[in-house]
Amino acid sequence: MNSPNQPLPTFDEVLLCTPQTTAEQVGLFLRRCLIPCSRGEKIYTMLYADELSYDVSCRAEELFQHLQRYNSTYRLIILCNCEREHSYIPSVFSQYKVHMIPQRPLAEIQRYLQHHYRVAQPSSSAASVFKENMCVGIVSSKRAGVGK
Repeated sequence: MNSPNQPLPTFDEVLLCTPQTTAEQVGLFLRRCLIPCSRGEKIYTMLYADELSYDVSCRAEELFQHLQRYNSTYRLIILCNCEREHSYIPSVFSQYKVHMIPQRPLAEIQRYLQHHYRVAQPSSSAASVFKENMCVGIVSSKRAGVGK
């Protein structure tokens, strides 16, 4: 985020974990991250790794321990919910834990994301539904099942 033109992460750099995420999905992601290749300096991010099942977490740790021996220059970020810090993955990687505080003001982060998510010319795009022609929006409610 050093400049507005710096791209967002690509699909292969991010794994959004859920309790349904399989060991195969995590394994593929870790291989992309930890097997050296000439694709540049990507930063890989596992989001909500604390949501992984115990079995998947154990297998992920084993694979990570195996693969990291072959590459000491990997760039991996694991983001977890602080309320689930005693789950398997956060516990295993606790020696690397860093409490992060955003280094940029919220307004600057919002401008950066708007730069990437705004549709250039409003047309018959679904983006015309969202505020300021954004192609991404969040719809939420305190009540479940009300047609979001």
